Amino acid sequence: METFSSKDMAMKAQKKILSHMANKSVVQIFIDDTSSEILDELYRVSKEYTGNRTEAQKVVKDLIKIAVKIGVLYRHNRFNTEELKLAQDFKKKLHQGAMTAISFHEVEFTFDKTVMSEILTDCRDMLLKLVEKHLTPKSQGRINHVFNHYSDPELLAALYNPKGPFCPNVTKICNGLNKLLEEDKL
Repeated sequence: METFSSKDMAMKAQKKILSHMANKSVVQIFIDDTSSEILDELYRVSKEYTGNRTEAQKVVKDLIKIAVKIGVLYRHNRFNTEELKLAQDFKKKLHQGAMTAISFHEVEFTFDKTVMSEILTDCRDMLLKLVEKHLTPKSQGRINHVFNHYSDPELLAALYNPKGPFCPNVTKICNGLNKLLEEDKL
């Protein structure tokens, strides 16, 4: 017997439409100014580090698509109790990552690329587990793409090099993270 749900259909349509609209004007609707500034800095870092504008755009676009799709799932109450617990654990891990990133930036000679990479890898694994029943393999691939890119120990080492070209970027990223933490948005 065929089951049809207009609510399910609406959610699928929202996810599909939003996945095709991950550009700057749409981002401003779903993502606040501080988060947008952080995304801009992450784009600049990726572009400079990889030397590839297209790849940098793709990784940030994937990040935006993931955030929007998870937001749609959450808003439509698609996560069960176990998944909501996992979402809370993910949020705590992400919070820990933000605090660690800020600490590494503010306290000289404390940066450890392994620690930061492991936190990001843990976040990736938790997020994949959270969405495994809800998102397509293509979307799960986007999660891998984003987290594998930003958890690259060499990228992290370049980002936190006190004499490196990314000092202004990491300062802006950490200032943004600090603001999100203060506003209890992260």
